Amino acid sequence: MTTPTRTRSLRTRLLAFITDATSRLTAAWSILTRAQDRLLAALSAVRPGRGATSRMRSAVTVFQQGLAAFDRAITAFAERWASQDLPTVYRDGALQMLERADWPTSRWSWTQRHQDVITGITTQYYVDLMGRIREALRRARAFLRAAQDAARGTAFDADQLRRDHPLDRVVYANDHRHPVHAWARAALSWQTVSTANAGGARTALDDMGAQFLEVQDGPDCGWESHDDPDRAHQTVRTVADAIAHPLAHPHCQREFLPRLDLTGRTNIQSGAPL
Repeated sequence: MTTPTRTRSLRTRLLAFITDATSRLTAAWSILTRAQDRLLAALSAVRPGRGATSRMRSAVTVFQQGLAAFDRAITAFAERWASQDLPTVYRDGALQMLERADWPTSRWSWTQRHQDVITGITTQYYVDLMGRIREALRRARAFLRAAQDAARGTAFDADQLRRDHPLDRVVYANDHRHPVHAWARAALSWQTVSTANAGGARTALDDMGAQFLEVQDGPDCGWESHDDPDRAHQTVRTVADAIAHPLAHPHCQREFLPRLDLTGRTNIQSGAPL
């Protein structure tokens, strides 16, 4: 069983990790929003006459340079996230599971199985992040075309262009628009905590031979989703179930505790209350 101090220790570390990563991702994204601001300001200042075409071309070039800088910075974030940050989180979750069972952390290492699991996790999350990045780049290029077309006309409306092309928002398929910071925190929180829980659950299974884990969660949180009537808090789940459902939703508080005392029991159903 865990102690409150140990539980808070991992939770505090993960929260700090999420906060730092969100700040880094938001900072990289701000390169794009600043480039949009500069382009709109530059095109708003262009007046018909000699030199207008040259000034427009210069403004477009500066925006394209900003777009390339954004692409480099945001891709570097995604690559570090997948290759360094998430493996660190996975290891922290694994070591925390051992500590909760009062097992020496020196027993843990990057076995082939752990390497295979983290490779699968990071590949999926890297693909997810890169999908958002590619969509942001596509939207930025669409904005550039629209801005150029508007600048060639008689009524350039920077505010309308910003409303039509909000590069400081992440746009979902249903056209819901979320501020970059809010999206980043939700996405990185999901990836961080689910990776830590995956590391803990896999360690419980592979390194400790555990069959069951105790679930600590928000009192109203469901098992597969927040509204699932199958409540998760203070229940016992098989390790296989825990691996399949490390979280229920973004910002989920789910944690797993080892229940080695239940190993070998055949009269326990996954989901049974404590």
